[in-house]
Amino acid sequence: MSNVAVTVASPAKLNLSLAITGRRADGYHELISVVALVAFGDELRAELVAPELAHDGTTLACAAAGVPLDGTNLVLRAAAAFAAATGWRRAVAFTLVKRIPIGAGLGGGSSNAVAALRALEQLSGHQLGAEERIELAAGLGSDCPLFWYAGPVLMRGRGEHLEALPSAATARVRGRRVMIFKPAFGVATAWAFKELAGRPEWYASAKETEASLGRWCADENATPEQLPGNTLEHPVFAKWPALPVMLAWLHERHGVTARMSGSGSACYAWLEKGTDEAAVVATIREGWGNVAFVQITTIA
Repeated sequence: MSNVAVTVASPAKLNLSLAITGRRADGYHELISVVALVAFGDELRAELVAPELAHDGTTLACAAAGVPLDGTNLVLRAAAAFAAATGWRRAVAFTLVKRIPIGAGLGGGSSNAVAALRALEQLSGHQLGAEERIELAAGLGSDCPLFWYAGPVLMRGRGEHLEALPSAATARVRGRRVMIFKPAFGVATAWAFKELAGRPEWYASAKETEASLGRWCADENATPEQLPGNTLEHPVFAKWPALPVMLAWLHERHGVTARMSGSGSACYAWLEKGTDEAAVVATIREGWGNVAFVQITTIA
């Protein structure tokens, strides 16, 4: 066994474009999304404990408020799935350093789940196959599979069908600076999708979205700001007008393009070299107070 303790990065994700095109018979929604990981996120430490303890002795510790530490947490669910798939049943003590806000639409829980799978691979010496990785991750949550990928991806289906962006399109996205910001309140993903399902006129057209993404990928001068928008902004903005008002302020005052990520409530603004970042932060604080979360990072 090569390791007794490992620490794994657990990055946040941003939906650079998110089109929800309809509801499936199984209750999930069909989506088309351009998703990228960022150079900011949580950190997960995993350490083997006494050999006589079986998998049932696996624990999770986290100092952040609001993080469940029982079997509902995706870290422990991932550990259970890994044990079932591989037969490796050693007890592991997980410690999660939580930086990604909860209820933000930044994929924190999904990222933690895949970080746990990565850590368990290293601790056990059992490397999952590519298809097995995706299958295990998809069983934990729709967003989970994308965290096995290093670069921006195009996501389809309910999130399980992934392909890398064309290299030229990836080059236009990777390394771009973004400011992630979130008000004090969060948004429950299940609520957002339920509200959307009640307003079918809000669904995006799959045909039009695919055509738009095709044109964007083919246009060497296209910028990330020109990607199609986020369907979930419809129900979320209708309930929380503080979000669209802030995005409008940032555009009017600072000329930045901002968008909501996933089901929110976190948003992000694309930063240019000449952007007065301190002024952008000041506007966010003016509208949402000092409790607002603000983080500048880059697309990975």
